[in-house]
Amino acid sequence: MSRSPVPAPTDPDEFAALCRSSPWRWDTLRFVLSWLTPGDQAPREPVRAWVRRPSELRVETLDGVPLYTASTLERSRDDFYVASTSSSWLLAPSLVAPVFTDSGLVERRPEAAYGDPVFGGGRWQAILDPVELAGSAPVPPYLPERRPCTVEEVGVGVHHGRAVRGAVVTPGSAYAPTTPGHPLAPARTRVLLDERTAVCVRSEVLEGPLAGTGHDLRIEAVDDYFIDDLFTSVRLDLTDVSRHLPWPVGP
Repeated sequence: MSRSPVPAPTDPDEFAALCRSSPWRWDTLRFVLSWLTPGDQAPREPVRAWVRRPSELRVETLDGVPLYTASTLERSRDDFYVASTSSSWLLAPSLVAPVFTDSGLVERRPEAAYGDPVFGGGRWQAILDPVELAGSAPVPPYLPERRPCTVEEVGVGVHHGRAVRGAVVTPGSAYAPTTPGHPLAPARTRVLLDERTAVCVRSEVLEGPLAGTGHDLRIEAVDDYFIDDLFTSVRLDLTDVSRHLPWPVGP
């Protein structure tokens, strides 16, 4: 039996599948995030972040000043914990299996506890997991009005030295931002997705009152080992094993 040919990376359906794939393509990420602003507005300071799924985050200025840490390392649920909703007991995406395309991207996402730790809200969540551009599953061709976005001008390229897949997306009536009020594509928008991680590494609004706004993300490390102390609010006071440790002995 012959296998179906793998779709080209310029296929809009393959771009949509890449939009759904982030939860299964990386566990840890270090990156620098900058926000694009129109020329008449002061630029916002970029930040460097470390993310360890499902819930650890550290954010610093580029000079190394800590801004935010989030961790569940010290949290627990005792025997009397009762969930208010069934979603509290959903499994992490890494523990459930999606339906994959022939090229290894995600065609249909299962029910799971989606969501990454965020800093400052806004489009942060959609940048790390841009599923809002495609929806959790394909839409039948005879129901185009149910597609979150129209995908056009799909192509491949390089961004900050990494392979990317880009497209121009136009939101439709079914578009639902991950964070209400903070869409990744508020109007016709050019976006770039990192091939390895499916993270949206760049967006730029092309039309409307928000034209020229967006973000730029430079990935520095994928699936590196991050120590637990990185995500705690205490000072990182690790032992330097290259230094002699005195061992005083009493009389």
